[in-house]
Amino acid sequence: MADFAEKIGEIECKTPWGCWYQTLEEVVAEVTLEPGTKAKEIKCKLSGKKLTTVVRGKEILNGTVPGNVVTDDFLWTVEDNKLLRIVITKSDRSGRDCWKSLLDGQYPADPQVYDNMEKKLTMERVQREDLPSESV
Repeated sequence: MADFAEKIGEIECKTPWGCWYQTLEEVVAEVTLEPGTKAKEIKCKLSGKKLTTVVRGKEILNGTVPGNVVTDDFLWTVEDNKLLRIVITKSDRSGRDCWKSLLDGQYPADPQVYDNMEKKLTMERVQREDLPSESV
């Protein structure tokens, strides 16, 4: 069965470095890299609520995430040496925690994009609540 997010698509917030989007559980930032960029050329860290990302010595992200997160579940990967995907796990996975920006005061979703993000998370939450729990 296809994942619900795949069925309705992600609501992306475009940024100068790529985009970010969110699901009930996660916030994902996709940073477009110069082709050929290697993981060893990237420093990406989530410490408490502070996210920093440096690519080839150039700071891309530096700020505080607006929601509560699970720092132990922080993950980043380099795909095809041209895309950095940063996955931040929300502590509140109920779908009621819709982030207005990736970092406090930085990369905000415009009102229409934010409205669409909220609608998507609400639909996702309603669908999840309506699913019968699987018996073991």
